Amino acid sequence: MTQPPVGGDTGTPGDPNPQPPPTGGAPPGSAPPAGPPAYPSEPQPRKRPAVLIVSLVLAAAVLLCGGGGTAAFLALRNSEDGQGAKEPQVAVDGFLKAVYQERDAEKAAAFVCSAARDDEKIATKVAEVQKYAAQYQNPRFRWPTPTVDNQTGDRATVSARVTMTTADEKVAEQALRFTVVRKTGWWVCEVG
Repeated sequence: MTQPPVGGDTGTPGDPNPQPPPTGGAPPGSAPPAGPPAYPSEPQPRKRPAVLIVSLVLAAAVLLCGGGGTAAFLALRNSEDGQGAKEPQVAVDGFLKAVYQERDAEKAAAFVCSAARDDEKIATKVAEVQKYAAQYQNPRFRWPTPTVDNQTGDRATVSARVTMTTADEKVAEQALRFTVVRKTGWWVCEVG
């Protein structure tokens, strides 16, 4: 019976020329081991700090230009596209005339500040007045000159009492309070 080789030698026991074990891990004639080598063959090129600095400066310039453009857009978006009224009560009177007498939503919108200007809501309000007036015989709307209740700098509170009279002598009144602001002139911003 033969004994296995001792100490990793190959060959037969008692062989006068023992062979050392093969090196490299894989037996001869087999496929090379799969996977990447343990160490890269070439060192990776190092990024230069100049590229990083230029990238940061370029990003900062884009942010500043973009931010300035956005700020300009927001500032101009809320600017008034007209001159506005010379006095707070004149803005309210023009708004009331457009809504109650002329029943013209476009004209009414011309007295409303851009922050509160919603064409659909104004048209809905004018339609409500039209529907209300259609229920009566020859309705007429009138009001005395609106009065400024409070004015502080570029903001004023104005009140008006609208009276509707009909051909058959029916009378209805409604008290309204307006918040009016001054930008390029006086504009109605809130009706309550």
